[in-house]
Amino acid sequence: MLTIGLLLSAIVGVNAQEVVTAVPADTLLASPVAASQEPTVASQEPRANGQEPTVASQEPTVASQEPTASIQEPTASIQGQSRDWGSWRPDPKRAMWLALVIPGGGQIYNHKYWKLPIVYGGFVGCAYAMRWNNMMYRDYSQAYMDLLDNDPQTDSYNQFMHLGMQINASNQARYEKLFKARKDRFRRWRDMSFFVLIGVYAISVIDAYVDASLSEFDITDDLTLHIDPVIVNDQLGKNPLKSNALGLQCSINF
Repeated sequence: MLTIGLLLSAIVGVNAQEVVTAVPADTLLASPVAASQEPTVASQEPRANGQEPTVASQEPTVASQEPTASIQEPTASIQGQSRDWGSWRPDPKRAMWLALVIPGGGQIYNHKYWKLPIVYGGFVGCAYAMRWNNMMYRDYSQAYMDLLDNDPQTDSYNQFMHLGMQINASNQARYEKLFKARKDRFRRWRDMSFFVLIGVYAISVIDAYVDASLSEFDITDDLTLHIDPVIVNDQLGKNPLKSNALGLQCSINF
């Protein structure tokens, strides 16, 4: 009986080993590890998906840099167009045309602002002289015509008479000559004022053109004029005392 029990225990032990060995060790060990690795892979996918917005967020950054470059381009163009007033020289033709179209415009273009009171003062003075002389011419013309018509109702000439003076038959011829001379004088001064006004206008145009042309004229210290006495020798004369003469010699250094 003892022998049969030992045999049965031995058989049960062998079957138990076969059952244990029937399950592969790789399956028992790998399946938990693989199961644990799957969430890891799954957890990495959201990270990969999470990286896409990061790449997409970099694109607006590049786009935002483009307006900066476009803003800098006009700035560079404006800086390139800045004028150096120290080396600027006026154009004579442009100064002349500006002076023709606008009185005093050539002087403004040449930056000679101190000439503007002279130019505009000449225009205003000539205009005032024309107006005043024309007014006096009309008054003396009317007085002269009233003196000739022998009508006592037209006596505008009395405003030019001194206190207590009257025109009668004895002095009428003298006053007719006087009023006619003054009428002609103021008419001549009125016309002269008009021609002086044209002359001021022409001088302003010429001044603008010449001033612009001479803007590049050398006025440094190297440009000098020397006037020295000299003895002029005439070699054709036989008498040395008569062949020599005193003179002045001009020399320009530049």
